[in-house]
Amino acid sequence: MRGEIVRRCLWAFDFDGTLSPIVAVRTEARMHPACRSVLHELVRAPGNLVAVLSSRSLEDLASRVPVRGVFLGGGSGLEWRLPGGQKIVPGKEVVEGVENARTRILPALDQISSVPGVDIEDKRWSIAVHYRRVSPDVHEALVPLLDNVRRRHDVRVFEGPAVVEILLVPGWDKALGLENLCRTLRFDPSGGGIVYAGDDENDGTAMRWVLSRKGTALAVGNRPRVCGSRVVSGPASLANAVRRLASLSGSGEEVCRRTTAG
Repeated sequence: MRGEIVRRCLWAFDFDGTLSPIVAVRTEARMHPACRSVLHELVRAPGNLVAVLSSRSLEDLASRVPVRGVFLGGGSGLEWRLPGGQKIVPGKEVVEGVENARTRILPALDQISSVPGVDIEDKRWSIAVHYRRVSPDVHEALVPLLDNVRRRHDVRVFEGPAVVEILLVPGWDKALGLENLCRTLRFDPSGGGIVYAGDDENDGTAMRWVLSRKGTALAVGNRPRVCGSRVVSGPASLANAVRRLASLSGSGEEVCRRTTAG
């Protein structure tokens, strides 16, 4: 008798601007209902591993993803919570390095926070500089201050929609966070078995990593983040695209192809 073997597939999603619409008040960010529904469907379908990877802290992210069975990555993947409740956290050296980096850039942050309309968000592993409320004429004063952080401090700086993200761990990004999850799961990402969706520059690192392994990258917004990514306009369109890719509706393209075996 021949049975069906379902190959494992990893679906990974950014949160803000991807599963959740961008909102004026960051504490009000919630998953789009269509995205919440498709995550539930993915988790229930055989062979799927589902992850949400965000620069938010793990505790903050967990409160916004009410879907059981999802791997949650905070701090761009520096920390993970597995579906069973186990946590993977950075070692003491990483924690100490983050505190040292925060101390080093504090004077620059004080200058940045003095710009009218700027909102500084400390996410533990990174610091976000939100400038949605900064007027165009005042924004000119903000640019050199942010450039100073890029040039003079040993941190990663990524652009997002009306935000600059300062990662406090040298060399870290979401590509490394995703790679870290794959190692933990003993998941082989080569051969196209992984899909990543995101909307900002840090997500672009993960997209390039996924595409280099023949996976699929979905860029949420008006333009592709990296060459080879597929553009979807927003969270609702993302949910529809994922449903087609995963054949959750019973039709469409399959990312994780099924084979038969005796």
